[in-house]
Amino acid sequence: MTETLTAKDLMTPDVVTVPPETPVLAIARLLAERKISAVPVQGPEGAVLGIVTEADLIRRLAGEDEKPMSWFKGLFQNPADQAERYARTHGVRAKDVMTEKVVTVSPDDTASHVAQIMEEKNIRRVLVVSDNKLRGIVSRANLLAALVAPAPEGEAMSDDRIRRAILAAMRKEPWANSFYLLVDVEDGIATFHGFTREPGVARGLRVLAEGVPGVKGVKDETQPMPPYMYAGT
Repeated sequence: MTETLTAKDLMTPDVVTVPPETPVLAIARLLAERKISAVPVQGPEGAVLGIVTEADLIRRLAGEDEKPMSWFKGLFQNPADQAERYARTHGVRAKDVMTEKVVTVSPDDTASHVAQIMEEKNIRRVLVVSDNKLRGIVSRANLLAALVAPAPEGEAMSDDRIRRAILAAMRKEPWANSFYLLVDVEDGIATFHGFTREPGVARGLRVLAEGVPGVKGVKDETQPMPPYMYAGT
């Protein structure tokens, strides 16, 4: 059960890292070749100095096309902030473009604690660190895989666990607006309530729920979204 899982159970232990002097182009190739979305930056003693993500590289790429700031607008900007932004959007090494404020957890932190941190910080991954050493990395994919993993042999999937797995899958799909949709699970039967914008959403929800381990059936009790609700969206 996810309630007993820890960061150590969830993490990917073999983490690809780079030194601070690594060229940005080399990092971009590394992410593409390894099919990963981030790489921690480690110092000579193994301490984590920061992390370079796809967002950092995209920010740098976008900075190449950024128009120079007018002298008038520059009067109202903090020089330190301007200098930092320039370094991050024009830097050619990991130490220049990396995100220095890295969110970390300990190996013994629970899965629910890790999930809460990701939700609060709106981040896609956390580093697992102990004794100032990098032990692994936990991504949203790791959490979702643990949530929807089949229960151990002989152990039935609880309705609550199935429901949380469906909600986690819905959050990954932009069309499955969980703000207007509710899901209940009873005896393995998932029932959707609420409002949908398009008729095709009901079909998508059925397919999504059927793909979650433990779901025995799906009921659709949603209704078309009333016109007055569109005004507030």
